[in-house]
This record gives sequence, C-alpha cells and structure tokens, in this order.
Amino acid sequence: MAPLKLLSFPELPNLSLDAAGLVALADIATLQERTALMGRSQLLDALVVCPGIHRQQMATSLNGGEYPVCGSLTDDYVFRVENPATVFFLQKVSRSGHLTPLWVSLNPAGNKWYKFLGLGQFTDTISAILYFTAVTLAVGVIIVLALSRDWWGLSVILLLVVARFINILVIHRRSVPGWFGVKEEGRSGDLLILLSQDRWVRLRGAVDDLKAVTAGQWMRDPQLAENWISAVATVIVYLDAALASNASQLAKILILALLIISVGLLAVVNSRTDSLQMHGRIIKLDGEPKSYERRLKLAEELIRETGRRGWALRMGMVVDDEKCQKTDTNISVEEVAL
Repeated sequence: MAPLKLLSFPELPNLSLDAAGLVALADIATLQERTALMGRSQLLDALVVCPGIHRQQMATSLNGGEYPVCGSLTDDYVFRVENPATVFFLQKVSRSGHLTPLWVSLNPAGNKWYKFLGLGQFTDTISAILYFTAVTLAVGVIIVLALSRDWWGLSVILLLVVARFINILVIHRRSVPGWFGVKEEGRSGDLLILLSQDRWVRLRGAVDDLKAVTAGQWMRDPQLAENWISAVATVIVYLDAALASNASQLAKILILALLIISVGLLAVVNSRTDSLQMHGRIIKLDGEPKSYERRLKLAEELIRETGRRGWALRMGMVVDDEKCQKTDTNISVEEVAL
C-alpha cells in the first residue's frame, strides 16, 4: 500500500521543467555582494537559497581588481586600499565627480553570538522584513515538500541548504581578523580615496578602525582543507541541478519560484544596504556627496582645511610649483644656449 501523503495536489499541466535545477548554477553575484557588505556570512544565511551558491567563495573579486590610491590628510602618508570588500563598498556608494563622506566606527553589534545567527546585520526594518521573507519561503517550501512526501524535491532543497552551510563555515573561518599594523589608540584619521571614474571618498574615524577596514586581508587565502570542503559544496550544487529532474512537477515549480524570488528579495536588501560591516567595525555615510567641477578644486579645498599639502603632491592632485619653476628655468637656459 502506498504511503499516505499529508498533503496532496492536483495534477499540473504537462510542462517540461526538467532543467529547473540549472537555475541554481546561474552566475549571479547577489550572494557574493551580501557576503562583502556583511564582512562574512551568518548562520541564518543557509536558509536563503539563491542562485550562485557555488561562487560565494569568490566574493573577494567583487572589486574588479581595483586597489585605489589613498592619502592620509593628517600625516601625508599615501598608500593603497588593499581590502577588496571595502573597495567594493566604496564603488557602490560613490558617484563620479562627487566627494562622498564616510565614517567608520565600532559596530554596536560587534561579533556577538546573535550577529553570527544573522540577527544583527540589518540597518532598517524593510531590509529585515525582506530578508526574513526569503528565509520563511525556504522553510515553507521544505515543509510543503515534506508533508507531500516528495523526497526528491525535498532532497534538492536540503542539498542547497547544506552547500550554503558549508560555504558559510569556510567564509567564517577565512574572515577572522588578522594583521592590521601597529595599534594607535586615541588617534583620529582622515583619508581621501581616489577611485576610478573620478569617484572620490573621504573616510574618517579612529586610526585603528580605519586600519581594520583598509589594511591587511578581508578574507585570507583558503587552506588546503578549506579548498577541498568548498569544492565539495560546489559539487553538491552541480549534483543538485542534475537530481532536480527526478522531483515532481510541483516540486520543480516550487524550487524554481524559491530560487527566483529569494535572489530578487536579497538583491533589494543589498540595494538598501548603505553600510559595510567588517571586523567589528561599520562604515556609514556621513552626509551628502558634494559635487566638484574639477578635481583640483577638491584638492585646494582640502589643503586649506587641513593645512597640509604633501598628500596632494604624492597623489598627483596638485603640482609642485617650485619644481615647475626650476624646470622652466632650465628649459629656458638650454633654449638660449641652442
């Protein structure tokens, strides 16, 4: 006798959805962007089932290879921002021809236990509602498939959750704070960052907080065991896409809808996120972006405000008048000699 189903559904039209599982393999960067904006993944993220799970470990490439030059307005030191997640966030919030003011400080949520569960990652109510809607949808689909005894469909969803969970653990290990240089307690910093496409950012805060989000590594390179575990998660996602064809028609529709709706909800959450959380710090907007007709005008204004010029010279924003005069004099003498 066939086992009794707690839920039964009418037969659906003969529509071929055998390749529904392939949607999970779509190269969508939404999960990577969420990982960068949060600095790491939280435990609750395992229930946000989206396409691109197999590419989450590649979140360190979101900056597009850009490491912008950065000048300290307090001591004229010039260096590059080496943290790819911070660069990605700066690219996200900055605008061409504008100076975007940002402030970095200690994150009130810090690294407390509830933040790892995913309860301290939201800056507004709407984002929290959308995120938990995605979580609720995944739980609802799991319950429906379990009650209808569609074990193939249930296995497909649970395998995606397992793959997400594996990636979360690996990212959590890789994103442990590392080297940030010498501590400088009590000192305040003021940085000007020159991004591509004429986007300028001013980042201020305590020096130790600035170092935590600009220096060292965001996620260290994976160790051998972590590479193997990540590879297992990737294989699970590809295997899952192959197994999805064995699920019922209803399960395929639910899986397809879950993947599409979840990635849409998470994309909206990402677009509403105007802060970066990393290593117990948070970067937020500190006012409205200010427009400048010329980059030279920006440099001159900041020179007057800070009373320092060395950073602007080293960043190539202004010209050393004395050297130019000497060069012009030398050229004039040589021309006369000729």
